[in-house]
Amino acid sequence: MSSQPPSQPQQRPPIRLTAQVLTCVSFSLLALVIIFAAQDAPRAVFTGPMGWGSQLLFGLGLSALAAVASYVSFRLTAQSEATRNTITAYGRLDLSGLNPVWISLAAAIGEELLFRAALQPLLGVWITSLIFLLTHTPVYQFRKLNLATLVQAAGVFGASVALGFIYQYVGLLAAVLVHTALDVVGLYVVRNVLRGARS
Repeated sequence: MSSQPPSQPQQRPPIRLTAQVLTCVSFSLLALVIIFAAQDAPRAVFTGPMGWGSQLLFGLGLSALAAVASYVSFRLTAQSEATRNTITAYGRLDLSGLNPVWISLAAAIGEELLFRAALQPLLGVWITSLIFLLTHTPVYQFRKLNLATLVQAAGVFGASVALGFIYQYVGLLAAVLVHTALDVVGLYVVRNVLRGARS
């Protein structure tokens, strides 16, 4: 018999940082297998069309724009059910200390290696972005179709397309930096909203 009253849902344990890092490692290993088994010039995936210095500069500039866009997007949709559901889903992560930074970096490295470096050269930007959207469906709860979830799904798809073009025309490092910036802002927003709700 449960010790909790029936009206309260059972609290699931937080998703630890180690789980996020292991996911990054799994994505990265899968990406490396695909890159070296299925691509003609696997080393070119890591060098990119621009040099490392240019990628760093472009990546930092685009990251600043992405961070602002991410925050503005949250402010515009803060009261929607879709945003509340997303906050609840991401609220299961252990967002203490600097974990939002480490989670964001792990996700950016793993996902950019898998989606951009491994899959995009084989499938193209659009199909890869559709797969990216589908893999994010459980977190964003796109199953319930309404205007708010369609806008959110379009935002995730659009961010993936933008990351795809950044990878294609600037390079992997820039895509990782922009992806990290988007996620860092998002996770700190989630943490702040959850802390505000508790106080």
